[in-house]
Amino acid sequence: MFGYVTINPAELSQEERDRYQAYYCGLCNVLMMRFGNAGRVTLSNDMTFLYLLLSSLYEPEEQLVSGRCPPHPIKPRQKLTNPIADYCADMNIALAYHKCRDDWMDERSLAGRAEAALLRNAYAQVEGRHPEKCAAIRRALDDIGGIEQQKVLEPDAPANLTARMLGEIFVYQGDMWAVPLRAMGEGLGRFIYLMDAYDDLAADIRKKRYNPLVPYRKQTDFESLCLDSLTYVIAEATQAFELLPLVKDVGILRNILYAGVWMRYRQKQAKASRKQGKLKESDHEQRPV
Repeated sequence: MFGYVTINPAELSQEERDRYQAYYCGLCNVLMMRFGNAGRVTLSNDMTFLYLLLSSLYEPEEQLVSGRCPPHPIKPRQKLTNPIADYCADMNIALAYHKCRDDWMDERSLAGRAEAALLRNAYAQVEGRHPEKCAAIRRALDDIGGIEQQKVLEPDAPANLTARMLGEIFVYQGDMWAVPLRAMGEGLGRFIYLMDAYDDLAADIRKKRYNPLVPYRKQTDFESLCLDSLTYVIAEATQAFELLPLVKDVGILRNILYAGVWMRYRQKQAKASRKQGKLKESDHEQRPV
């Protein structure tokens, strides 16, 4: 949905990176098989994480094949598939469809309108298979849209709605693992919403778009406030994660939750630090000797 829930490749072995890539390519292949090219281009890191998590928890029989595809026609890639991929592909389509629909309704994005039209038939199939999940996604995004229209400049309400939506998606079956899986999804949902608001703040101010962090941006402790909030909500996800009896691919999952989700934050901090360094250097050069 937003692309924040991904690996930190520098802290994984080559074998682990290849394993993650096999899940990613496997989900891409399932999207292609079920929904065609329009489905494949919606592939997200967020749903790849869910695919990896549920596969580790439920350990279904997996199939690992190697082959080429249009995005990678030269070097064959391994593709890992199992029955859980179908569910994750469906949720990927549902999220992508509603995101495009919201882009059109909120910003009159022609690209969003066009992509939503391309995904309409695919979404109808998903809605037929998962009516309750699709209804939860639609309600959450509609409620977030209402908050944005009212310009409610307080981040907890939309973050909690994103949490509710992702928590519902993370519950694969109504079994003993539903509670920790929902808690994981809720923690990640809050983190994703707040991280996206923090990441887009400057662009949203420039383009006069809604962002609930606007009233806080001039506080002297703004940066520490954002870091503390992000740390607090991701802890909700990691605490629930550690309750699950995971063995297979657990190193990759921990890499994502403890390091990968912070990649964009660290990149933003590094960019700001470089910019500040250049400003200081420029100021120094302009001072009279």
